[in-house]
Amino acid sequence: MKEKLALAKKNKKDEFYTQLTDIEKELNHYKEHFKNKVVFCNCDDPKESNFFKYFALNFKYLQLKRLVATHYNEGEKSYKLEIVEDINKDGKINLDDAITTPLKGNGDFRSDECIKILEESDIVVTNPPFSLFREYIAQLIEYNKKFVIVGHQNAISYKEIFQLIKENKIWLGYGFKGCAGHFINKFYEDYASASDRKEGMIRVSGVHWFTNLEIKKRQEDIILYKKYNEENYPKYDNFDAINIDVTKEIPMDYKGYMGVPITFMDKYNPEQFEIIALGIVGSIDFTCNKKMEIFNKQGELTGKYTFNAKGTLYKKYNPKIDKTPSFKDCKTGELYKSIYARIIIKNKRI
Repeated sequence: MKEKLALAKKNKKDEFYTQLTDIEKELNHYKEHFKNKVVFCNCDDPKESNFFKYFALNFKYLQLKRLVATHYNEGEKSYKLEIVEDINKDGKINLDDAITTPLKGNGDFRSDECIKILEESDIVVTNPPFSLFREYIAQLIEYNKKFVIVGHQNAISYKEIFQLIKENKIWLGYGFKGCAGHFINKFYEDYASASDRKEGMIRVSGVHWFTNLEIKKRQEDIILYKKYNEENYPKYDNFDAINIDVTKEIPMDYKGYMGVPITFMDKYNPEQFEIIALGIVGSIDFTCNKKMEIFNKQGELTGKYTFNAKGTLYKKYNPKIDKTPSFKDCKTGELYKSIYARIIIKNKRI
């Protein structure tokens, strides 16, 4: 999966067309936000993508003021599609009322003419290129736009995106079932398992909806039922926080810092928890500086060394639960296990 996304990023061929059913499921939670608003789908191909189709079919239901979509056509001039009113006077507003207008450029969301449309818009809804996600979000924030967009879950760990999440300027929407979506993409063959395979589609894990529109799920608490004990909640060796591998296992009675997986953000209620830091390289201050020898994935020492485990969070190696160690302390011989990216949080109500 990672190799597939890396290839998409390298070749800029990350046009993952979202299913209409997935769009309907998510946007059903935002109906009250669209009344009398101008919606812009600025990373869309209206003739193939379902975003323009969804809003066109629901123009009156959502009480939209205007709908615009621009198509990116690399190296060539492109067009915009727009719906404002019942052009053909048939009593309905739908795809038949769309007006096609040529663009001067190729429809890149960063172009002057697309930015002008953005400035005139209220809410942006689309599936932007994964490879340009940082730049895309930065533009929306710069122009103070509301949005509901598709992105990869790993974007949470991007320094720029995480800071916006921490400042409550971005949060996760309701998401895809199982945090995975099926998309149309002509550049790749479907590599999903038989049970997940869908003809003509590609399954992408770890995708989510990112938004800055208020939704009810942000006000729902995570139900906590476990109690803290040192054995089940080991501390990191290089940061004063306990490690938690699954969000539902957050203890109800722990007052200090806790490292939770990135998937925690799907359940995050800013009234219940405070986000402290991102537990990856360069994101938090580590307290140790040990010379460590690195193990490979087979659990063999490599003869390669690092200080402070390359800035990753780590805990003492436990052979009962950890498959292989990650590092060996050159001075004491103690073994350690590195921890995948963590969100450092604190319970506000204790």
